[in-house]
Amino acid sequence: MEGTKKISSSYIYFFGAFGGILFGYDIGVMTGALPFLTHDWNLVDASTIGWITSAVMFGAIFGGALAGQLADRLGRRKMILLSAVLFAIFALLSGLAPDNGKTYMIIVRMFLGLGVGAVSALVPAYISELAPARLRGRLSGINQTMIVSGMLISYVVDFFLKDMPGEMSWRLMLGFACLPAVILFLGVLRLPESPRYLIKNGHYDEARKVLGYVRPENEIDAELKDIKETAALENQAENQTSWGSLLSKKYRYLITAGVGVAAFQQFQGANAIFYYIPLIVEKATGSAATNELMWPIIQGIILVLGSLVYIWIAEKFNRRTLLMVAGFIMGLSFILPAVINWLIPGASPMMIVFFLCIYVAFYSATWAPITWVLVGEIFPLAVRGRAAGLASSFNWIGSWLVGLLFPIMTAAMPQEAVFAIFGVICMLGCLFVKTRVPKTRGRTLEEIERQETNK
Repeated sequence: MEGTKKISSSYIYFFGAFGGILFGYDIGVMTGALPFLTHDWNLVDASTIGWITSAVMFGAIFGGALAGQLADRLGRRKMILLSAVLFAIFALLSGLAPDNGKTYMIIVRMFLGLGVGAVSALVPAYISELAPARLRGRLSGINQTMIVSGMLISYVVDFFLKDMPGEMSWRLMLGFACLPAVILFLGVLRLPESPRYLIKNGHYDEARKVLGYVRPENEIDAELKDIKETAALENQAENQTSWGSLLSKKYRYLITAGVGVAAFQQFQGANAIFYYIPLIVEKATGSAATNELMWPIIQGIILVLGSLVYIWIAEKFNRRTLLMVAGFIMGLSFILPAVINWLIPGASPMMIVFFLCIYVAFYSATWAPITWVLVGEIFPLAVRGRAAGLASSFNWIGSWLVGLLFPIMTAAMPQEAVFAIFGVICMLGCLFVKTRVPKTRGRTLEEIERQETNK
């Protein structure tokens, strides 16, 4: 690639993770757009609201799986570029939806989800394959900072566009998502390919050059040797690997750990808060959701601060410890409002919002970033693309179901009861981490693979 000699490691890590901005913007933008869309299109059916909100996540289920597989053939960089193009096109089409075009909006946002899902699978793999083992947790945490920054940007954009006349508010909110996609495309044009992908495909000199951008000279030869040895072993079995390989005894332990954590991250219910916080506050207080767009900004600030806390603590504590401690506190923060409401029926309706803020703080500093760190580092090289895609798809299945079912569940039962169900899932997630997830901090990708396969 022409001109790559001038690329700094900071540029590589920044634009390598910038896809998280796209991911985050579209998670967050519907939070502000939905109340206006609901009013303009007179949406009263909970399932229609759920489908419009969750359509992106439904598309992302397939985008993650497809991108993971294609990334093993075409490379991480090319797939990130393609994802940016998809995102830009369908973000614009979302903002141009015809009046009362419910079906159009759902279909277009499903296609948008292909790009979002692809980015969610590709960025962690790309960062992990470039980052040194001692910094992988911290550098991969940049991806989460980008995601939550994208969410916060969308919340701020929503807030400032809420007073636009007619339908302009929600149309601009959705359409502006094309801007970060264009920035991502232009930035990634100068990025190098992943050194592990290059070695796997026989481009040894180029891989050495890329490692030179992000490693001290005295570490390059040893890491190249380690990657080559692992790649040679995996290439021998490349023709025998398929989606079915993910279930083989050799890989089952690591695949179960990575996919399980990715699924639990979403089934714990975080996105119920991120998608519906104005409606949650409306239900708790009776104030119109269109007047509650400051709450998403508060949640976004907590998310960004939490992601920065994670970068600070990433290499100080084991991933497993952080997930279990935070998961327990998150579970309590969901269960306690139901318990307090049962013991004190007249408790303040804003109590649930207070506990949700506690949940968001711990989630943003642990489960949100660590999930993607694990997805990027835990899977064996031969099946890494497929496995990362599968983990991303399971993550998006959880996100889609939460987005789809939350308004239906809250129409049928008290909000406190719904969040208590998510609290139980948080506790089950702690048990899963304790019994099924290996320690990965400070170990190279090759060490993790050698020591944890065939379990």
